[in-house]
Amino acid sequence: MTHGHRHTTGHEHDYEPVHGLPEVLPAEEHILWQGSPDWRALARRAFHVPALVLYFAAVLAARAGYVLSQGGSAGDALRALVVLLPLVFFALVLITGLAWLTARGAVYTITDRRIVMRIGIVLTVTFNIPFKRIAAAGLRRHRDGSGDIPITLVGGDRIAYLHLWPHARPWRYARPEPMLRCVPDAEAVARQLSEAWSRANALPAVPASTTDGSAAAGKLAGHGAAA
Repeated sequence: MTHGHRHTTGHEHDYEPVHGLPEVLPAEEHILWQGSPDWRALARRAFHVPALVLYFAAVLAARAGYVLSQGGSAGDALRALVVLLPLVFFALVLITGLAWLTARGAVYTITDRRIVMRIGIVLTVTFNIPFKRIAAAGLRRHRDGSGDIPITLVGGDRIAYLHLWPHARPWRYARPEPMLRCVPDAEAVARQLSEAWSRANALPAVPASTTDGSAAAGKLAGHGAAA
């Protein structure tokens, strides 16, 4: 398993000989699927924009309540909110913009031999994960059809969580798991990955068991389930 990084100059990702890949694939290797996170789903699930909206709403309500409790008028409370609203709006736009940039800069590629993750906004990092270094993969499907595909690495292989985030399975810090996050039509992508992994390792394909919402996903490939 290899990874590397390059600073971009000129047009974004001009250095890529193939979109999403750091080098031209060998003649006998073929791209099976390539895609990027859905930025709206990424904003909801990785950057927690809806939760932040509720948080800021609670802060504004508390501010207005405080002004009223101190004897202020409704006009005073409104003026106090008007002062804070631009800051709240800026924060939400900034975080949503980061989600969009993160999704725009990420390209996930599945070939018949490996997974390649090109991620990053300013500093681009590419992770090459050969199928032989994958112990298992899971699928967590969401109600909008998008989903997450976490990848369990073999043995002592490890990629730092901070290098991966937000393309990492949440809360797995000791043994970080790379994750194809908020992938559109995730069930079809997971099925394709499972079949390619099985062919590469000369093993029977494991059907993808999927779960809606926030529950754990089933095993797609390998010897252990990604829960």
